[in-house]
Amino acid sequence: MVASRATLSESEIVQHLTDLLGADQLDTDPDELRAASVDRFKKYSAAHGIFDGPFPAAIAYVRSVDDVERVLAFAREHRINIVPRTGRTATEGGLETVVEGSIVLDGSRMNEILDINETDMTATVQCGVPLERLEAVLRERGLTTGHSPQSKPLAQYGGLVATRSIGQFSTLYGGIEDMVLGVEAVFPDVGTVRIKSVPRRAAGPDIRHIIIGNEGALGFITEVTIKVFKYQPEHNRFVGYLVDSLPAGVEGLRKVIVDGYRPSVARVYSEGDASQHFSHFAEGKAVVVFVAEGPAGIADATEAGIRAIFDDIPHTPVDPALIEAWFANLNWGQDKIDAEIEHMLAEHELGYTTEVSVNWSRVGDLFESVMRRIRTEFPRAADLTLLGAHSSHSYQSGTNLYFVYDYRIEVEPRDEIREYHIPLNAIIVEEALRHGGSMVHHHGIGKYRTPWTLEEHGSAYPLLELLKRGLDSEGIMNFGTIYPEQA
Repeated sequence: MVASRATLSESEIVQHLTDLLGADQLDTDPDELRAASVDRFKKYSAAHGIFDGPFPAAIAYVRSVDDVERVLAFAREHRINIVPRTGRTATEGGLETVVEGSIVLDGSRMNEILDINETDMTATVQCGVPLERLEAVLRERGLTTGHSPQSKPLAQYGGLVATRSIGQFSTLYGGIEDMVLGVEAVFPDVGTVRIKSVPRRAAGPDIRHIIIGNEGALGFITEVTIKVFKYQPEHNRFVGYLVDSLPAGVEGLRKVIVDGYRPSVARVYSEGDASQHFSHFAEGKAVVVFVAEGPAGIADATEAGIRAIFDDIPHTPVDPALIEAWFANLNWGQDKIDAEIEHMLAEHELGYTTEVSVNWSRVGDLFESVMRRIRTEFPRAADLTLLGAHSSHSYQSGTNLYFVYDYRIEVEPRDEIREYHIPLNAIIVEEALRHGGSMVHHHGIGKYRTPWTLEEHGSAYPLLELLKRGLDSEGIMNFGTIYPEQA
């Protein structure tokens, strides 16, 4: 992908946007532009006030589909890079502005809940509706989205769909791609498209998936219709075990899934990862946690099935009350982000993650190879304060591994990404691909995994190229995201 070259100066871009949208829908405050130039991939340098740019020309807050159409038409005419955003919880550089004079197109003011249909069990929302707000409205009616990513207190629907989000209850409810029934989006070359909401159809390829997971590299999502479910927390069952290793726990997890049980939460933490989440009872062991939910009969049967399977696996049971307490504190709101920033600045220490997926038969090999390479090849291994992984989303054929690494930062803040995060991320991605897995399970490619996009997709990559040429022929959508940069 080649960067588009804007034909207007930044001041001209701002003036045209003001004419299109009005001054009240535009933000050119220098502090806001600096903050908008990065996402949480650069959280350490940003916490130190380091923003190396390039900075966007403006943040444009759209209020309607018509606003989006007019801004994209203007940007296409003048070859101006567009970076779409809503909840701003991205972690892989997808929101980074790497082209001078970009427009950050913000959909957070398109925030109406348009419809809740309790007969069809659907909800239709605009792209800027916060997940937590919709969840609160649904729970008043005894319903739930079933979607609970760690970013739930901050995430909004446009970003959730654009990044192919997944939540902590995915084993039961699925990822966002399993929940989306209908969707509306605007593309630079074809305008607004609506994919109708139906239970299923066999009318050619499932074109929802051109939009789901496009990371703003093809178009701008404006509206989503999702499934909703009954909310029955009174039937939750909590189960936990200590086991000798992550591979041992994953084997129990595999049996639970392939035997047909669908707990909402099904996780295994390595000894290292368990030490930060379960230090009060992990005792140097790997930790397995399950939550079963649904109608009482299903929750009870799921719990009984899990316990029967683990009867054949060496373990120490964990008090269910400890698992319930952990479960109540999963999500990551602004309070935790603020606490993390305070800790980073005070202690010069940072924790980060890289998540991948792999088939069951390769989980143990992938885990061990990543641990070995990091310990022996990472030049700053002595600075690591924590290294581990957990499995948190499982399927009939395999699972994800969410590698975690904390480190003391012994370099200047600007160099943290280059010296620590990028090489650690590269080892994990390379090993996932070498073991036949995917380089990313749910955070998206962003701008920092694009070097591996061709290897990830192989002979199918030309299909991605065709989508880009057909929907965004001028290359104005989120340059550097998904599609590798070209000189």
